[in-house]
Amino acid sequence: MTGDLTARLTAGVDERPTRASAAGAVKCVVWDLDNTLWDGVLLEDAEVRLRPDVVAAVRALDERGILHSVASRNDPELALRKLSELGLAEYFLFPQVGWNPKSRSVATIAEALNIGLDSLAFVDDQPFELAEVSFELPQVRCVPVADVGQMTSLPDYQPRFVTEESRLRREMYRSAMLRDQAEQDFGGDNERFLATLGMVLTIVPAGEDDLQRAEELTIRTNQLNSTGVTYSYADLDRFRTSPDHLLMVAGLTDRFGSYGTIGLALVETGGPVWRLKLLLMSCRVMSRGVGGVLLGHILRLARDQGRVLEADFTETGRNRLMYVTYRFAGFAEVGRSGNTARLRADLGDVAEPPDYLTVRLPGIVAGPGGSDPAVAQR
Repeated sequence: MTGDLTARLTAGVDERPTRASAAGAVKCVVWDLDNTLWDGVLLEDAEVRLRPDVVAAVRALDERGILHSVASRNDPELALRKLSELGLAEYFLFPQVGWNPKSRSVATIAEALNIGLDSLAFVDDQPFELAEVSFELPQVRCVPVADVGQMTSLPDYQPRFVTEESRLRREMYRSAMLRDQAEQDFGGDNERFLATLGMVLTIVPAGEDDLQRAEELTIRTNQLNSTGVTYSYADLDRFRTSPDHLLMVAGLTDRFGSYGTIGLALVETGGPVWRLKLLLMSCRVMSRGVGGVLLGHILRLARDQGRVLEADFTETGRNRLMYVTYRFAGFAEVGRSGNTARLRADLGDVAEPPDYLTVRLPGIVAGPGGSDPAVAQR
């Protein structure tokens, strides 16, 4: 623990740290256990009692698609067994129980979930623990357990839309944990492992039913968003019905289950030069290579329509990988305005989908190693 932090607490300076300034919605709440999730200290009394207000908050936020985890100074075996006995273990992903500083546990959870620290909230009953996390990880919202009753009504904890996919988010992460374990157990190279998954990527023009999830993707996706732009439901609906735009969504499944809707692309098609205004992929599929496949589909559409294809890329500080994706697909920079680059595609040599992936388009199946024929523009 740093001397500065200890001095702040012992000097009587505000012991309840202020909420971190955050850019977006909360994606995960990390909970302490003793005198937070339950009343009592587990190592002193095995008959701890759940706090009804906290359990209600956990369940309400889970219904909204907000994830949960645990950061607790406790005996790991005892604490995890107690969570199972209480019927709550299924709610908590990547629980961190041990004797490390809480800030280290919170950072580990963010890394395991592959989400930014600024999308986490941490709840504890101890001012010292809240201050330690606030000091070491200022991006994290720090919430005294006494404020939990108000937490679920705050805007940061209320997604604009709660879709069926939102309600399944926790299960999707659990499926991802099984995949990760299978990959660790596989022992071969990555492409051989991917071939065992039976992955199917579906790319379709967005329908009205897709728009809530599409808006959510623009809000939640930071690392794999080509421009960092957020589009509202109304914006997306206008593009969906516009004769001069093509709005596409991509979904992915494998033998472990569904990843849900994981990709979104918006192409302006009203002239001889098509403009890819937005390309984004969920961070959950970063290692699956599907971003390049969605991009390849757009390249083939433009090529088969005899169009030039350009793309916007705006550097946000977190999305450099999207620039790399464009360059690997044959795009070259042809102009720049501030931190926004204009890229143009080479349509002469479009890569085929990898052998380990089946690509499905409306009414068309391109099997493993097969071609990916273009779908006529609506």
